[in-house]
Amino acid sequence: MEQDSIVLQGPRVTLRDVRPDDVDAVHGFASDPVVTQWSTWGPNTRAETQSFVDDAAIEPVAEARNRFTLAVVFEGRVVGTAGVWTTSGSESGGELGYTLHQSVWGQGLATETAALLLGHAFGPMGLVRVQATCHPENSGSVRVLEKNGFTFEGRLRDHRLVDGQRLDSLLFTALHPASSRPERVPADRTL
Repeated sequence: MEQDSIVLQGPRVTLRDVRPDDVDAVHGFASDPVVTQWSTWGPNTRAETQSFVDDAAIEPVAEARNRFTLAVVFEGRVVGTAGVWTTSGSESGGELGYTLHQSVWGQGLATETAALLLGHAFGPMGLVRVQATCHPENSGSVRVLEKNGFTFEGRLRDHRLVDGQRLDSLLFTALHPASSRPERVPADRTL
């Protein structure tokens, strides 16, 4: 049963469902060692990129869609992919991530992309909490997350296994504005 296709429109970028014909554009950044240096995957072979695009392209027909892998379109061309998905075992929690071609770095497109993903997570997906992780040395992603209101939660030691090596990750979270609660202040007790 086909679901409605997803299109999220920002001031400069459009996020839409990944299509099979996006494979060349996706491989242009997914095979780049500079782009994937902080990722747990890549640089991709052509077969790995094809598999990723094939898997993403069938998401819109999922019976109960809880993963949105989207193409990032800027000035009429696919310059990245981004996604938001529910986390395993959680009805109200999710995670997001993004990867952009290095030719568009430093233009605020990742910040706009993350904002669109967060809006979709807190809106149509109905999530209350969204998390994101990044490599401790990925200062660009740290800035993107902070600009989108994510709070640094801590360092996850030995969080990811990449090429046989355990790596740390930084954990950031954002809460739906309506779910935020004031800090609990303990009441004074008299003995």
